[in-house]
Parts: sequence; structure tokens; C-alpha cells
Amino acid sequence: MIGILVLLPSFFSFLYVAVPCIRKYFAGGVCTSTVQLPGKVVVVTGANTGIGKETAKELARRGARVYIACRDILKGESAASEIRAATKNQQVFVRKLDLSDTKSIRAFAEGFLAEKQLHILINNAGVMMCPYSKTADGFETHFGVNHLGHFLLTHLLLETLKESAPSRVVNVSSMIHHFGSIYFRNLKGEKYYNRVFAYCQSKLANILFTRELAYRLKGTGVTTYAVHPGIVRSELVRHSFVLCLLWRLFAPFVKSAQQGAQTSLHCALAEGIESQSGRYFSDCKKAWVSPKGRNNKTARRLWDVSCELLGI
Repeated sequence: MIGILVLLPSFFSFLYVAVPCIRKYFAGGVCTSTVQLPGKVVVVTGANTGIGKETAKELARRGARVYIACRDILKGESAASEIRAATKNQQVFVRKLDLSDTKSIRAFAEGFLAEKQLHILINNAGVMMCPYSKTADGFETHFGVNHLGHFLLTHLLLETLKESAPSRVVNVSSMIHHFGSIYFRNLKGEKYYNRVFAYCQSKLANILFTRELAYRLKGTGVTTYAVHPGIVRSELVRHSFVLCLLWRLFAPFVKSAQQGAQTSLHCALAEGIESQSGRYFSDCKKAWVSPKGRNNKTARRLWDVSCELLGI
């Protein structure tokens, strides 16, 4: 016991010195682009909090006209006020967007099209590890929000993106896609459901959507990228007590929201990556994608099934 008490001060001294180094190591890549965005128009979904908020803040700092697209208008307005104050950019706006309801998505797109320009679309919003539930249209929530919601939004804004080219679409996925499979016979989760598998499936769908979208957009001046933000402290884990606990225990190894936004910013801003359209990035560089995420046949089938489910 005495030995332990003697060693404790040394242990805490080590932590005091080591934790900043650990945080720096796990912080990952940093967007080094110096591109400025005056006159450019940006939409960031789920930008009322977390990674999306930090992404929107940096794009506003660079002079863009930024639209925060989120479900909670009050939180969105609070985030917008904070961003305006921090960046001195008054061109930060909030629009209602509920990705779990196709009527809300269509209403957002219809209202936004009056803008007539869109240079960067960042599909950032998402849900994680939710208990079984369905969207307003009867889709399993992970698949409905994380994939179908952004699929429909992108589809509705695609002509504006083309007319504004060069433009970019950034889809926030996750390294967890490596554990995912697309269960075409159970996309609504009615036959069986596991919240972990459902989340993994939706993140793989983001990868496949990005791949097929890039193929279909060749020659249009619109490029698209999928990103893994890293393991980030955010509200995304709120549905899982275990993950909330792990995030606290391993806080030195978890990225801040600002650090988690770096790869999204890299893919939105970096010059010279147009030839990498359709690829997957992590820590601001191209990363290895799972074999399932490189399957063109599955990507095309998912595209067709998504169009059928959404009636487009």
C-alpha cells in the first residue's frame, strides 16, 4: 500500500506530461488549404453541433455564405449566432431540415433553390446506435437518415451543383464501414435488427453512394468524397451508454469536434484532388476502403434500390 501511495504522484506527473502528447498524436491530419470562399455558397447538414458546427465555422471564416441545415432550429440559430460572432461573417443562415422525413427534405430543397448557387454540399448529419425505430416514411432510422436522407437531398440539389461547377459533395462516413454489409432483403430492419450492424450498414452505404455518384458525375465539374472524421467527442454517441462511458475513459485518445472536422474541410477545400473523386479519406489523406466499399455492382444496385424507395 505504501509503495502504491509513493508511486501515485509519479504516475499523475507522467499523465500530466504525456496526455498533451497523446492528444496531439491522435489528433490526426490538419487541413492545410489556404483557399478562401468569398461568393461561394455552402450547405452543411447537422451543423448545429459537433463536427458540422466546426466545419460550418471554418467555411464561414473563409468568407462563404453558409447554410446550417438542421432539425432543431433553436440549436441551429444558437450555433449560427456563435459562428457569426467568431468569424465576423453575417452570411450564416439556418434552414429547417429533418433527414428522417422526405417531405422536410423536399421542402428544404425547394426553398434553397432560390439561392441558385451551391458550391459545397457537406452531408454531415447522422444518427448512431439508435434503438429500433422508423423514419416518417417507414425506413429503418439509420438507413433512412444516414443514407436515404442525404441521397435524396443530394439528388434534389444536383442540378444546382452542376450549374455552380466546380463544386463538391462531401459525405461523412466512418471507418466502421469495414464491418458493414448491405442487407438488401432487410433494409427496413423488419426481419431482424441490431443497432451496431444497422449503423455499419448505413456507413457502408455512404461509401457506395459516393463511389456511384462520382461515376455518374464524370465530366460535370462536380466531385465527391467520403470521409472518416476519426473517433470524435460528439453528441452522436448519446444513444449508447457503453460508448458514452468509453468516450470518457479514453478521452485523451478522442478527437475534439474541431479536429474531427479537418478531413471534411480538406475534401471541401484542397486543390488538386479532383482526380480522387469517389474516394475515401481519413486524416486528410486517401485511405483504404473495404472490398465491399469498392464493389461497383453493389454500388449500382444500392443506387437503383434507393431511387425506387424514394420514388425518384
